[in-house]
Amino acid sequence: MAEPIHVTDASFEAEILNSDLPALVDFWAEWCGPCHMIAPHIVDIANEYEGKVKVAKIDVDSNPAVPGRYGIVGIPTVMLFKNGEVVERITGALPKQRILAQITPHF
Repeated sequence: MAEPIHVTDASFEAEILNSDLPALVDFWAEWCGPCHMIAPHIVDIANEYEGKVKVAKIDVDSNPAVPGRYGIVGIPTVMLFKNGEVVERITGALPKQRILAQITPHF
């Protein structure tokens, strides 16, 4: 069973930007209710698409540099990176099928 990996400001480049697979990153915080609402979707995607997409989470409170670099002003924000570039950006607590509809064309 695949679980999302936890990345930090320090590990983001190696884990996400240099990933051989497309990388889905959930920008979240412990205090964020909508972040907890989509968390099960993120785990499901990690399991269902294991080997096709790397799934990661980054806590915006503990790691402010990466969210700042990508202009994250609202959470949850989910971004899909491919070859080190952002190819999709989703903000808000959307249903799993809406998230999948936006990201699956990229892998």
